[in-house]
Amino acid sequence: MGHDAAAHHESGTKRIWNVFWLLSAVTIVEVVFGIFKPEALETVVLGMKILNWIFIILTLYKAYLITWAFMHMEGETKGLRRSVVWTGIFLVSYLIFILLTEGGYVYEVFKNGYKAWDF
Repeated sequence: MGHDAAAHHESGTKRIWNVFWLLSAVTIVEVVFGIFKPEALETVVLGMKILNWIFIILTLYKAYLITWAFMHMEGETKGLRRSVVWTGIFLVSYLIFILLTEGGYVYEVFKNGYKAWDF
């Protein structure tokens, strides 16, 4: 019985290190893209540069991986996993929509130089 506990501990440690290296690799990719900003990724798709979409997707992937591994979601029931993950995805998607919509409006107002306070 003691041997099983040690094996389980080693597999948990191995899992933590695997997640650590995967998160590190994704973060390094984000940093490299942020520093070099490849010209091919500067084209605009759906109102935002491809590079920004890559950052959003990689950040969501890291958040999902952290939730899955460190909040022990892989051992939970399917309903709980879905409620946590889909709620987060919905809220982040809504936040992105709001930021893009309002940010685009504010950008246009400052770009065109008209600021009217007509109430």
